[in-house]
Amino acid sequence: MKKFILCVMCCACVCALSAGQAKKRKAVPLFTATLSNAEYNKSVWSVDREGVITASDDDAIWSTREYEKFELTLEFKNDVCTNSGVIIYCTNKRDWIPNSMEIQIADDHCPQWANVHPHSRCGAVYGHLGPSRLYLVKKPGEWNKMKITAKGKNIVVELNGTKICDMDMNLWTSGKINPDGSEIPSWLPKPYAELPTKGYIGFQGKHGDATIWFRNIKIKEL
Repeated sequence: MKKFILCVMCCACVCALSAGQAKKRKAVPLFTATLSNAEYNKSVWSVDREGVITASDDDAIWSTREYEKFELTLEFKNDVCTNSGVIIYCTNKRDWIPNSMEIQIADDHCPQWANVHPHSRCGAVYGHLGPSRLYLVKKPGEWNKMKITAKGKNIVVELNGTKICDMDMNLWTSGKINPDGSEIPSWLPKPYAELPTKGYIGFQGKHGDATIWFRNIKIKEL
């Protein structure tokens, strides 16, 4: 009987410790103030005294470790006609496009985006799932807030406080056709149902002629 009671007490202590550790988890900066824990081209990416990072070319900046279950929060500011993105679940930094998931960042107010498919609009899971609401992104020069919650095959995207995407990757069993019948871009042939749910986090740089700025990038592991 004493052994049983001791065992129960030990289990309770372990559970209490685990719960305490879970409660202590909080959002922390993904990158240091000097980008010392980032992988990037120093001739492309820079950070100012206010912690704003930006790029002069179309090159990505990466975390140096992989993440699996997390909440990623950030602020971004568009230029006129910005086309950028947040990359998650990346397993190959050299060939990231077909080996990751991209949450689209774009200046939806730019005329060139007026007639594009919703899968290319700001906040979309690029090429796969468009946002439930358009034009939530602010006009160029204003800061926006984005939150990406990744729990295995479930991806939730919030833009400026509104949930706009809720994806169950298990439904994307084809690399050619989305569940809604729309076509997946040919350069994204890997079905999301087969995509690993652990990888590096990255940010796309200056794609085209428009700049992108990021700040207050924080991650909370779940």
